Amino acid sequence: MPQARTPVSALGPDTALPAAKRDIAPLLLVPVLMLAMLPFVGSFPTWVTLTVAGLAMGMMIFIMSSGLTLVFGLMDVLNFGHGAFVAVGAYAATMVLLPMHGWLEADSLLMNLAVLALAMLVAMFVTGLLGWAFERIIIMPVYGQHLKQILITMGGMIVAEQLIIVVWGADQVPLPLPTSLRGAIVLGDAAIEKYRLVAVVVGLLVFAAMFLVLNRTKIGLLIRAGVENREMVEALGYRIRRLFVAVFAAGSALAGLGGVMWGFYKETLTASMGSEIMVMIFIVIIIGGLGSVGGCFIGALLMALVTNYVGFLEPKVALVSNILLMIGVLMWRPAGLFSNARR
Repeated sequence: MPQARTPVSALGPDTALPAAKRDIAPLLLVPVLMLAMLPFVGSFPTWVTLTVAGLAMGMMIFIMSSGLTLVFGLMDVLNFGHGAFVAVGAYAATMVLLPMHGWLEADSLLMNLAVLALAMLVAMFVTGLLGWAFERIIIMPVYGQHLKQILITMGGMIVAEQLIIVVWGADQVPLPLPTSLRGAIVLGDAAIEKYRLVAVVVGLLVFAAMFLVLNRTKIGLLIRAGVENREMVEALGYRIRRLFVAVFAAGSALAGLGGVMWGFYKETLTASMGSEIMVMIFIVIIIGGLGSVGGCFIGALLMALVTNYVGFLEPKVALVSNILLMIGVLMWRPAGLFSNARR
């Protein structure tokens, strides 16, 4: 016999409401995957190298996709032009990196990090401003029209790629790592690249900042409430449209930051780098669940770790490993790991 539920009206003023159950199953996926792969890899040093490389790759993908998952969840916008902000951010950073090339070549960690931080700030400013203009001019006229959103944002990305070629040229732009971040740190028999450690730290800082903003500030409360019930937020008197613009600009700025990180990861820039990574970004968002930053974080780590492990064990399967991962997750949870979107 099912237990009868106590009506809310019968609860006293001092009665504590039952705590919401925490869904911890998705949180265990990353550590379980890491431990499960150790016997298959065989060598502990190799496992450490693959794991750190996967975590670093996952952090960079998370930075690029985190803003888009909020745009999906809050604004219900299919922005297939998000990759343009990744590429523009990477190229915008060269406006700092090229003139200050001497600082990057100096054997000083402080000087190298200072130039890197300045380049990231410039990239975030440029792409944030571009995102604001993109939302006002391109996105605003097609709210609620998904087919038009797909067509117009894809067209925007194509135009952005051509403008990059016009401004910076069609040739690949080399982007060597700063002197102090080249090479690897050797721990026993395991080699861990220095830049990958920096990527892990930056990714954790971005995740922590987003978590605090979304869960400890009024703006974050409005964003989460807007994801759950946009109409109710508007009925309470808040101008959700202004919040839309701020979220879109912030997501574009994060894409620019991720573009800088990814450019150093590949050590070369191309105008099509944004469109090339869009498939991975959308897979991460689908795995994590629309509107969920935490799900996006876990999905990015899962995808990067699976790519690295499978690429080492079965290189021929690596090309489809991301698709297989997405199929497996969706068969388990059709709405993604943590879906905040309620449509």
